[in-house]
This record gives sequence, C-alpha cells and structure tokens, in this order.
Amino acid sequence: MLEIIHHGGATGVTGSCHQLVLNQNESLLVDCGLFQGEDSKEDSFEQLQIEFDTSTVKALVITHVHIDHVGRLPYLLAAGFTGPIICSIPTAKLLPLVIEDALKIGFTRNAQLIERFQAQLQKQIVSVPYGKWQSIGSVSDVSGHTGASVGTAENAEISESTGTTRVKLKRAGHILGSSYVEVSYQDAVTGQKERVVFSGDLGAPYAPLLPAPKSPYGCDQLVLESTYGDRRHPDRRQRRATLKAAVEQALANGGTVMVPAFSIGRTQELLYELETIIHQSRSSQWQSMEIIVDSPLAARFTQVYRELKPYWDKEAQSRLRSGRHPLSFANIYTVNSHAEHEQTVEYLAQTGRPAVVIAASGMCAGGRIMNYLTAMLGDERHQVLFVGYQGAGTPGRDIQQYGPQGGWVNIDGERIDIKAGVTSISGYSAHADQKDLLNFVKRMRRWPNTIRLVHGEQTARAALKSELEKLYKRKGKEVRVVNGK
Repeated sequence: MLEIIHHGGATGVTGSCHQLVLNQNESLLVDCGLFQGEDSKEDSFEQLQIEFDTSTVKALVITHVHIDHVGRLPYLLAAGFTGPIICSIPTAKLLPLVIEDALKIGFTRNAQLIERFQAQLQKQIVSVPYGKWQSIGSVSDVSGHTGASVGTAENAEISESTGTTRVKLKRAGHILGSSYVEVSYQDAVTGQKERVVFSGDLGAPYAPLLPAPKSPYGCDQLVLESTYGDRRHPDRRQRRATLKAAVEQALANGGTVMVPAFSIGRTQELLYELETIIHQSRSSQWQSMEIIVDSPLAARFTQVYRELKPYWDKEAQSRLRSGRHPLSFANIYTVNSHAEHEQTVEYLAQTGRPAVVIAASGMCAGGRIMNYLTAMLGDERHQVLFVGYQGAGTPGRDIQQYGPQGGWVNIDGERIDIKAGVTSISGYSAHADQKDLLNFVKRMRRWPNTIRLVHGEQTARAALKSELEKLYKRKGKEVRVVNGK
C-alpha cells in the first residue's frame, strides 16, 4: 500500500497538504494550503515554511483555489519546486488571482516580485480537462531540472502497462473548478497496481451554479474530507426560503444584513440565490434592495465566473438562455476603493438603510467584513448572517457561538459586545454533510479498503469514522479507517 504523508489538514480543517509517496524517487503532492484559526501556530511564519523534502515531488495537483488548499504555494515555489502544477481549466484561470492576493497579504507588496512570481506560476500551471487520464513521466521541467510532464493517456490499460503514473480530475461540486483527484500507479519493478482518491473538498447536492459530484468507480485508498462528518444539513432545497426569511427579519428591524463570505464560491452562490429571490418577489422592498459586494477580489472572481459559464450547471444555463443574468443584475453595487469602503461602512452604520452586504473573509479572520462588524455588532438593528463553516479559533466562530447569548468578541484587541442579531444557515455550506460523504463511498463500485479522514475537527472525524465502519459492517466488508495521522 502506498504511503501518504500529511503536511497539513490531517488533524484540523485547514492547511491541506498531502504527499503520496510512489517510490523512493517519486511522489505527488495534493494541495499546499494555509493554516487558519486554531490550526495556525503562534509562530505562523514557521508554519509557512516548506520543511519537507520536495526533491521527489514530480507534480503538485490542486483540488481548488481556496486559501486553505493553495495558500502555501508561494513558499513551495520559493523552496525550489519547479514541477507542473496540475489543475482544472477553471482553476487555472482563478489561481493567479488568489495567489496575487495571498502574496500581497502575507509575502510582499513589491509589484516586480509579484509579477516575477506570477510569471513563474504561469509557466508551471498545467490545466487539464475533467474526466481524462493524464500520464506523468520524468522529463526536463520548465527550469531544466528533473521534474515531470503531463500528457493525455487516452487508453487506461495501455498507460498502466507502461508503468506510468496517471491522474484524473473529476468535478467535486465545491466551488467552480473544484476537483477530486484519482491517482493510478503501477510499480515499474513489481507491476503492482494501486489506485488512490483524494476527495479535496466535496460539495453537496443542489448547490447553486454547480453540478453535484459523482463518485469514482473505486479505489484502494481514499483520503476523505470530514468537515461536516458529524452532522447533516437541513433540506438544501428549502434554504432559499430560509435565506429570504433571515434577510427580511433583519430588514424589519431597520438594519443592514452583514454576510461574511469567501470571495470565491460563496459570494457567487449568494448572488445567484438573491437574484432568484428578487426575480420571484413582488415586494417593492426586495425589488429596490441593494446587494453590496464590498470586495474588489470578489468582483474579479465574479467576472471570471461569468467568463466560465460553460462550467455552470444546467439550471444556470437555462436561466442564461431565458435572458436572466444570475451574477450581473441591477441590484448589485460593487465597492472598490478603500475610501469608498469606509464611506459605505459609515453610511450604513449611521442610517441603517436596508441592504445586504457581502464581504470577505468568510470566517471573519480579516478583510473588509471586520470594519462592518466593528461598526455594527454593537447595534441591535443589524444582523450577521453566517452561511458557511466558521473554523475554531476564528472571530466568526466566536460571534456565531456567543452572539445569540448576548456575548462579546475580540476584534483587533477591542472587546465588542454583540447586540446585533446572529443567524446561521448551514444549508448553504459548500461542503458535503455526513450523508453525502457516506454516499460518496457507498456509490463506488469498488469500495476502498483504507479510508484516511482529513480536513475536519476531531469530533467530526470520530463521528464519520463510526458511521463508515457501520456502513462496511452492514455490507460485510472490511475497512481500515484512519482518523487523522
């Protein structure tokens, strides 16, 4: 059985980075993410360093562009990695934007350095179509060192008989471009074959814009995310009504609805849902509602999302054909400059004008949402609406946990009493819940004999481990479920 070394994401929800050791001289790396919240150490710079040996890494495969999956990429390249960075076609368009932002926040603001880094990144990115095997063979890479190339392996059996390592990306339904990764390896000496699947972050059924993930045929080892391994989402088909009710409740109080949301994925899903509510509503309040996107990065991502319409699901395609524009409608107002941002915060805090503000970061761990929270959390007219996972140790988790009890939160060293309403809608999570994760395994024709649970808090991993073992027992099958490392 092939060895898998976790360099992050094995015992927490962030920092995903998994190394598949193929033999003494070759390995693959799947993701290279940033640690956040309780997963991050006091010496965060130390945690950013790539301390493992990268000389055997033939390729990096990226599942999607969320920062907890790609945030350490600048440090990986700085450590000397020059091999191909394999990803889906949409991810290849989104990745440079994410990395540029990550560089400015945590690496450098020197424009020349950023430009040089981006040029190097573009040389190494290899975008591949969904559903096709790609063979990885030893050749000279972009810098002339021994690395790997990627080529299409149309015939799986022929490719396997030559002893090449192959990877295939399939839609994960988490954000646009997200993938789970199948790796097929055959030892050149022994001829032994093994197939490993890395789930990345799996989406759930009925997500806006994205088709639901379909399980692979099967594998020997499965590295499975477990973010919501201990719970189930409410009926996702009812979430739009829940979102509408939550917004209307806040507006009835004469305030603003603050929605912390990641710039990529959640922001676009919310715009899609809000356009639906406005389109269907006869209420003048909804027809005149301002949807404020206060994030230049989110605005850029939304533009790329529009350019990637062929990757939208059938429902979204149908809306386009009918003349609707789910990500570009009259009610959207985009805030760009910092001065404009400050004016918007002050205006909404003072007037309580009915509006929905969507701003990053999704876990309230920085970004423009923090200024809204600082200005409005102490005012009962306003509402914080959480539509995504809040990592332990983040301000978002503290507001979510203590806000309904009339508690307080520490923001930049300042204690702020939470008087604003706090509502959470888990039905909008971009992650699969326990049932979806079990179905991902259940719907394989050939079930894995080893499952490694990652990307989840300890309680979530323990609950999912128990359910997986019960599932296998009912079917009379054997399984080894590894909880973290």
